[in-house]
Amino acid sequence: MDYIRLGRGGPEVSAIGLGMWQAGGKAWGNDVRDADCRKAMERAVELGVNLVDTAEAYGEGHSEKVMSRAIKEVGRDAVFIATKVGGWHLHADDVKRACAASLKRLGVREIDLYQVHWPDPWSQVPLRETMKALEALHRAGKIRQIGVSNFAVRDLVEARTHLSRTDIASNQVRYNMLQRDVEAEVVPYCRREGITILAWSPIGKGLLSGKYHNGKRPKDRVRSDEDLFKPANIRATSPLVRALRTIGKAHGKTPAQVALAWLRRNPHVVPIPGAKRASQAEENAGAAGWSLSARELRQLDAILRRLRLDWF
Repeated sequence: MDYIRLGRGGPEVSAIGLGMWQAGGKAWGNDVRDADCRKAMERAVELGVNLVDTAEAYGEGHSEKVMSRAIKEVGRDAVFIATKVGGWHLHADDVKRACAASLKRLGVREIDLYQVHWPDPWSQVPLRETMKALEALHRAGKIRQIGVSNFAVRDLVEARTHLSRTDIASNQVRYNMLQRDVEAEVVPYCRREGITILAWSPIGKGLLSGKYHNGKRPKDRVRSDEDLFKPANIRATSPLVRALRTIGKAHGKTPAQVALAWLRRNPHVVPIPGAKRASQAEENAGAAGWSLSARELRQLDAILRRLRLDWF
């Protein structure tokens, strides 16, 4: 497994992380079982993955509880724990209570990376209040690094002005070959400022794995109404999936592993694909330790330039 520094001068984390949204319950399908998700995390750690991401919002803390059982099995020092405070808990007192609840569910004394899950568009809690509360938790030793999720550059700039003792280490955003809006502003800003990008949905919720077509579409709550899986979009992405499969065969890799390697071409981007079972964790980890050639990247970029998806 390859490792990179989180943020500027931060701890080393695996170049491929593991997302534990799937462990939040049945939202990802009736075949999701706690024991399988726990084994997926344990297998990922065996293969060198240390960055494991969850959130209080995933099954109202259920994912954190599943993680806690895996942490006991693999050992606390083997896991870089990333979790998130929900966008409805951004008042100072709520941030502190949410952190305490996550610590209890995870069964640990300190969270390695505590992230704001999303900016608050409803209660309009001032970012100053939230960031000062996070810095107080950092000062108290409850959290080691401060991160954000789904933040635009304007939000990042403002949030950073309210931190005096530390800085934002990471911004977790949706980023994959098909959904690249963050490349316009967020990715360049974070690269320039030394903020690591954690890419959620790095294989397009499974579409880039090659497992789905118009005769086989996901039926779980998370993806059944997802625009990516519209019939027109599945058809439109088929040339890309074919190219991922062809390139993968040359390296002994799967289409999903090629899609993850495409993200890893940027050394400050860490994909955090999910896994329901140990075999998927193995596949994810296999996306590290190798690279796409310049020719292969040009081939994929040529296909992506021609790709047109229906978002309406």
